[in-house]
Amino acid sequence: QVQLVESGGGLVQAGGSLRLSCAASGIIFVMQDMNWYRQAPGKQRELVAFIAKSGGTYYADSVKGRFTISRDNAKSTVYLQMDSLKPDDTGVYYCSAESVDPWSKRLEYWGQGTRVTVSS
Repeated sequence: QVQLVESGGGLVQAGGSLRLSCAASGIIFVMQDMNWYRQAPGKQRELVAFIAKSGGTYYADSVKGRFTISRDNAKSTVYLQMDSLKPDDTGVYYCSAESVDPWSKRLEYWGQGTRVTVSS
């Protein structure tokens, strides 16, 4: 059974920092590309950061220079270090794991989300 469990969310003042974690089980973590998405109230879910199984990264323009994604394959965990937080960073943060099976079918698994609230 695949499980992705996010943690580390909470309430923080603008300018503060949080570190989100997403612990994976039931999948071969080293074969996964990992994503962090967020969904702000009343808005669509958006991709915040991505880290490939090779270690390559991508960031949305809105978080570039403030957020850092990393992974620890030994712990099957992906992290999102969020610094210089802004009220616009408020939302529910989700991690997802992506891979392709031997028949080229794309697989994606999601966590339940962790809430981040940034007060002004």
